[in-house]
Parts: sequence; C-alpha cells; structure tokens
Amino acid sequence: MATQDSDEAIAGYQGFLRGMLGVVSVPAIILMTSFFGFGVLCRESGLSLGQAVLMTASIWALPSQVVLAGSIASGASLFTSAIAVTLSAIRLMPMTAAWVPVVRNEGSARWKLLALSHFVAVTAWVWALMRLPSLPRSVRLTYFAGFAMTLSVLNIAITVLSYELAGSMSVLVAGSLLFLTPIYFITALTAAARHLAEKLAMPLGIVLGPLFFHM
Repeated sequence: MATQDSDEAIAGYQGFLRGMLGVVSVPAIILMTSFFGFGVLCRESGLSLGQAVLMTASIWALPSQVVLAGSIASGASLFTSAIAVTLSAIRLMPMTAAWVPVVRNEGSARWKLLALSHFVAVTAWVWALMRLPSLPRSVRLTYFAGFAMTLSVLNIAITVLSYELAGSMSVLVAGSLLFLTPIYFITALTAAARHLAEKLAMPLGIVLGPLFFHM
C-alpha cells in the first residue's frame, strides 16, 4: 500500500513538471505576449501596479481584465463594472463543466477541483482538451495544475514588467500585442473543435458578434 502511494506521488510530481514544461508552447507564448499589452493598458488607464497584479491573479481571464480596466478608465460605477466583468466571464462556466470530466479521477479531491477551476480560461482549457486525453487519468489533474499555475505566475511577472516598461512602449505596439489573444483564440478553438456544434459555433459567432454589438 505504501509503495503504491509512493508511486502515485512520484507520478503526480512528474505530471506537474510535465505540465510546467507545457508553457514552452505556442498557445502559452501568445498569451504571455498579450499580457505585455495588458500591463501597458493598466498604466495608461491610471491603475496602480498593485491593482494590475491583483486583476491578473484574481480574475485570470484577459478579456475580463481588459473589460474591467476599460470600465475603470471610462469612469463607470462599481456596479456597472461588476456586471460587465460578470457577463464577460459567463462563458467560462460551460468550459469548466466540460473540463471537470476530463481531469477528474476516482481519487480526485473536490477541493482540488474547486481550487484549480480558477485557472480554467481559454488557453488552459484548450490546452487541456488537446493534451489531457492522451495522458493517464491519474496524472491529468497534476499536469493541468503544473501548466496553469506556472502560466499564471509568469503572466503576473509579465504584468509587472510591462507596467514598468509602459513609458518606453508605444500605444500602437501595446494594442497590437493585445490583439494576439483573440487571434489565437480563433485559431486554437477551431483546431480543438471536434463536434459539428463546435465547428458551427465559431463562424456563427464571428458573423453574429459584430451584428449584436451594434444593435
């Protein structure tokens, strides 16, 4: 019994380390590059460094962070800003519901699933659905933890760095970096689509999104 527990612990550590190495990938690099633009946006919006770091650590979804920074910069009320961020983040609920069956194992503690669900955003979610099915179920949760937590820490560091370098980076460059994220989302979600509904959702969203925005 002790040997089995030891083997499971070793497999868990190995899964975590493999997940950490997953940040050396195109999806993670694109997201980290986008966060350079977010740090500049926060500084230009009049937010403090502490507020920018708190947003990255607690919200952990770049579109919602951009919505909040824009709301604060426009002088919107706290209630209005909260509603805007909530509506932006609703999309993560079905993603989390689809993520749980992929990472859950018979021995997975509920508190671990609840804690790691914080890191379910588009990049981590797409990466999980692309990589985890090929891994043993016993290491999927630790693999996801290694990838998502490492990516979060790196993006917090990038937020700090870009905030401090904002004075030497043009607004055009910062804006261009932010647009890398939606470009990646479109390509990654298209690549990860398996069912007809998933394949139809992307083109319909591209067509109907601008239409509803201007209605």
